[in-house]
Amino acid sequence: MVDYRLVAVDLDDTLLDSALEVSPRTVRALARAREKGVIVTLATGRMFSSAAPIARRLGIDAPIITYQGALVKNPFTGEELAHRVLPNGVARAVIARLAGYGYHFNVYLDDRLCMESLTGLGRRYADICRVEAHVVGDLLAFLGERSPTKVLVIAPEDEILALMREMKAVFPAERVHITRSKPYFLEFSHPRATKGQALKYLAERYGIPREAVMAIGDGYNDLDMVEYAGLGVMMDNARDEVKRHADYVTASNDADGVAEAIERFILDKSPPRCPLAAPRRAKTGRRLQGGNG
Repeated sequence: MVDYRLVAVDLDDTLLDSALEVSPRTVRALARAREKGVIVTLATGRMFSSAAPIARRLGIDAPIITYQGALVKNPFTGEELAHRVLPNGVARAVIARLAGYGYHFNVYLDDRLCMESLTGLGRRYADICRVEAHVVGDLLAFLGERSPTKVLVIAPEDEILALMREMKAVFPAERVHITRSKPYFLEFSHPRATKGQALKYLAERYGIPREAVMAIGDGYNDLDMVEYAGLGVMMDNARDEVKRHADYVTASNDADGVAEAIERFILDKSPPRCPLAAPRRAKTGRRLQGGNG
């Protein structure tokens, strides 16, 4: 079996259970993998300031992938390896168009969560991420000439889908990356700010071939990361259309799915026990493109 040397793990609905905690079994599995010399990183849409405390509690001292891949930064040293911002002109155009819908949306600048007013949705978002919400009033005036890391909209899923179709028609993939991190979150970032691009960057930085990379996720925004990795793992709580892209479907986030995958393929290296463990697709070897995954 392959010796996996780099593992990237999504946070929400993957590493974190429904109570937003990491189970003791998963903590042990991650620690054992690191003891074997495996580089463990997080790959999340969350802000660095939200993800870094989790990484530090787990002893993850490798650079972590945050903001869907826009910011790669070490949680202990603060060393910034890559930061792809959404260009000011594009960001302003996105914000101006979104302003007419009446949805709650966030703008992320200098690793701060900024919003026009503190709505119930904004308060809940800040509480879940355990970060401070900065109420800044008119977002275009606040932004000025600065370039944010990303913009995020919160709305019901059917409205998010309609908004995504409309925004993709207005903003082509070479201008902005548009993705859903959750069914009710629509995110706008730099065209190359994807988890797959960031994971590829880290693997090349460490001299690790993609065949020795393992990625674990559950969402639409994890698809290009799972496609890039030599072993792409999806959680059982992922939607069926997402799980179809996996090489292996592990248990759910409430049933120690991350630990199960790491134990099976890194620690124990036991043979697959079910058809889902067999590769479902051949790796294409294609070069990852920016845009919509």
